[in-house]
Amino acid sequence: METITGLLRGVLGDQLSPTALLITGGLIMALVMATVMALCAIVFTWGERKVAGFIQSRYGPMRVGRWHGVLQPVADMIKILGKEDIVPAEADATLFKMAPFVIFVGSLMAWAAIPFAPGFIASDLDLGLFYIFAVSSAVTIGVLMAGWASDNKWSLYGAARGAAQAVSYEIPLALAAIPVVLRTGSLNMNDIVIAQQGGIWHWNVLHDPFLFVAFWLYFVASIAEVNRGPFDLPETESELVAGYHTEYTGMRFAFFFLAEYANLFLVSCIATALFLGGWHPVAGPVAAPGLVFVIKAVLLVFLQMWVRWTLPRLRVDQLMHTSWKVMLPLTLACVLGTGVWLLATGEVGGLAGM
Repeated sequence: METITGLLRGVLGDQLSPTALLITGGLIMALVMATVMALCAIVFTWGERKVAGFIQSRYGPMRVGRWHGVLQPVADMIKILGKEDIVPAEADATLFKMAPFVIFVGSLMAWAAIPFAPGFIASDLDLGLFYIFAVSSAVTIGVLMAGWASDNKWSLYGAARGAAQAVSYEIPLALAAIPVVLRTGSLNMNDIVIAQQGGIWHWNVLHDPFLFVAFWLYFVASIAEVNRGPFDLPETESELVAGYHTEYTGMRFAFFFLAEYANLFLVSCIATALFLGGWHPVAGPVAAPGLVFVIKAVLLVFLQMWVRWTLPRLRVDQLMHTSWKVMLPLTLACVLGTGVWLLATGEVGGLAGM
């Protein structure tokens, strides 16, 4: 945000008041983040089809576009936007129309505290990590709105599953991040990334065994949080048609689609900032920090796609068992173990403010 406002101040001088400058900078950053979300949907849909094709020994999209069907997502987007916008006769029209935007805004707001590079962060909040977990919960509200307002039993089943899954996996997701906070002594995302400077051996994921396990627990919980396979029970095509967005068409369906892939990239960005050194390279000086950050996050997205097309879907009872009886005790053990490790080494809160 400081980078954007600085550029505006340099271009416009004193033509804007400080309040107007702040609002203009915020709107520009929101537009940038919305563009990033749109690019996520375009790039990752093509990437996922190619990953699925490779794993299943086939090509994936090849026809639309000169090289490996790179324009297939654009063709799909044009087709979706050209579809008729249908609202079921018995649906609650107001909530039905609002739900996709609630999900989109909940995802967009979370991007505000992601530090892609030094100075390139929409809002450098002291409680940045807490803010991300708080506002991303709005997505669950949108899911419930969509399922209930559709007046479709399959949509309602999918929304109920989605809410139960989100509530269950938000707990191990947040607990997996606490060891990082204990080590850094801060909830500020910039501080967390800066504390990992100095090469790969300073990254949180390799700091101690408990943080290493916490990273993988976060990774698994993040897959469940964004409803990806093998945790895609809210959208099981073989059981619920398409889950909570069964009745949606056209632009409103596109918002669900956009938010899904944006959230896929978002949880990977959070993992990159918390555990994988953020914009810091494996070794040497920082060069093109934004590119380093994005490459790490994209590799995590690829790993999530790999998992989706490799593992079978869990049953509902297995889903809940994994969260409450496996991941919750393990994340609590990681929190306790990290605390003991930091006390033994004298590092408690010693990295805050670096």
